[in-house]
Amino acid sequence: MKKIFLLLIILLSSFNVLAVELTPNARSSILIEPETKTIIYEKNAHEKVAMASLTKMMGLIIIFEKIDNGDIKYTDKVIASNNASSMGGSQIWLETGEEMSVDELLKGVIMASGNDAIVALAEYVAGSEENFVKLMNEKAKILGLKNTNFVNVTGLDEEGHYSTAFDLSIIAKELMTHSDVFKYTTVYEDYLRKNTDNKFWLVNTNKLIKTYKGADGLKTGMTDNAGYCMAVTAKRDNMRLLAIVLGEKEGKVRNKETEELLDYGFNQYEMLKIKDKGEVLQEINIDKANPNKVTVTLDKDILVLQKRNDPKKEYISEIKIDNIKLPLKKGDIIGKLFVKDGTNTIKQVNLVSNEDIKKENFFKLWFNILKNIFTGNLIS
Repeated sequence: MKKIFLLLIILLSSFNVLAVELTPNARSSILIEPETKTIIYEKNAHEKVAMASLTKMMGLIIIFEKIDNGDIKYTDKVIASNNASSMGGSQIWLETGEEMSVDELLKGVIMASGNDAIVALAEYVAGSEENFVKLMNEKAKILGLKNTNFVNVTGLDEEGHYSTAFDLSIIAKELMTHSDVFKYTTVYEDYLRKNTDNKFWLVNTNKLIKTYKGADGLKTGMTDNAGYCMAVTAKRDNMRLLAIVLGEKEGKVRNKETEELLDYGFNQYEMLKIKDKGEVLQEINIDKANPNKVTVTLDKDILVLQKRNDPKKEYISEIKIDNIKLPLKKGDIIGKLFVKDGTNTIKQVNLVSNEDIKKENFFKLWFNILKNIFTGNLIS
C-alpha cells in the first residue's frame, strides 16, 4: 500500500498536478510571464466580466503615449471641470476649476484610483470623456482584444462595459512597456496639495507592494458588479510575473489569492538567460563604409522560461542580417537572432549595430582605389 501511495506521489509530481485549485474564490484569473507571453495558469480567463478600475490601465496607456509623443507634458496644468469633480466612487476630491499638473493627476489615478483624476486627464487629452473612450476602444482593437469594450474611463458599473482576465493581461503588459508607470505604482504613500490647507494623503490601494516580495504594480479595483479585482506585477531576480484576479468577494481574500498565484509561478518556474544584451555576435565587412566593418550585438537579454525541475534544454541560435543601408547609427536594427528549440523558433530578438557607420565619400573611395593600383593591391 505504501509503495502504491509513493508511486502516486511520483506520478503527480511528474505531471505537475496542482493539489488544489488556485484562486478558488475568484470569478476568473490568469498568471502570465510577460517576456515570453507564457500563460502559467488560467481560470475562466476568457469570460466577459465587469472590470472596475482595472479600466484605468487602458486610459493610462493612452496618456503615457501622449506624453511619449510630446503631445502633453508631466508639467502641463489641467483645470478640473464640473463633470470631473462630480465623479463618485474613489476620488482625490477635485474641486471645479482646481488646477493640477498631469504628474499630480497621475498620482491620483495610479495610487488612489481617483475617478475625478482620470476624467480630468481624459478631458484634457481628448476634449471629453466620450472622445477619450473612443481612443480606448481604438487601442483595444490595435491590441487585438476580442472581448473588451469600454463605455467610461473610470470603470464604474455600466451596461456594455466589460473585459476578460486574458484581455486585461494584454492591457497590463502594454502598460508595462511605459516604464514611467512604475515611478507611481511603487510608491506606497505621498501627498497632493502639499503646503496647503487641503493637503491630501495618498495611500496606494495596492497593499501588495508593501507586503509581497518583488511586487511593484499595477492596479486595483472594486465595484458591486465587478467585485474586488487586481492586476499585480512582481519581479524576482530576472523574472517578472503578472497576475490578474477578478470577481473576489473580499479585498483580503483577493490579496491572499493573488499572492498564492504569484507564489505558484515563482516556485514552479525560472527564467534562464541564454545571451546577454550587448554581447557581440558577429563582425560584418561593409563595402564603401567608414569604418568598413560593423559589430553586431543584441538590443536585449535573451531569456527563456522553464520549469525549475525540468532538465536544462539546448537552444540553437540563427542569425539573419538585413540588407544594410548606410549610414548606420549605433543601435540601428540590422537583423534578427532566432532562438530555436529544435526546429521550433521560440524567440526572436533584434540585432543592432554597435557603432556609427558612415558612407565613405566619393573622393576617399577614389583615393583608396588609386592607392591600391599604385601599391599593386588591385587585381585586374
